[in-house]
Amino acid sequence: MDAATFAAVFVALYVGHSVGDHWVQTSRQSADKGRPGWAGRLADARHVATLTATKLVLLLPVAALLGLHLSVLGLVAGLGVDAATHWWADRRETLARLAKLLGNAEFYSLGTNNHPAAPVTAEGKPAAHLGTGAYALDQTWHHLWLLVAALLVTTV
Repeated sequence: MDAATFAAVFVALYVGHSVGDHWVQTSRQSADKGRPGWAGRLADARHVATLTATKLVLLLPVAALLGLHLSVLGLVAGLGVDAATHWWADRRETLARLAKLLGNAEFYSLGTNNHPAAPVTAEGKPAAHLGTGAYALDQTWHHLWLLVAALLVTTV
């Protein structure tokens, strides 16, 4: 593996993640993937399947056009680890518990009415905001595992 191959794989996976998590994921998957029981598990599995397919659809042409030599085993290992960790985090309660365990529960609730400093209007009603701590922690979790996935894809 060389650094350029790793960089190209990481960029393709990162873009694939962004497209798959925000454009390809359906509103129904997003709403249901954190539900308890099999309904939530299956919605999350459908999301992760389309997300992983999106990453592969972007990565394969990049690899072909740049002449990257990637093994099938590396692709399976990297995308498999990425998919499993994405599914785990997107069940929502799992990431919330991890945030609490690591002392980040207050940040996790940032941008929601549950946060002690929730933004409000002059009338005391909930104010619009640009995001939540839960979303920031979710995305950084996924970015961490994209790094691991890119390492696996390029070294296995």
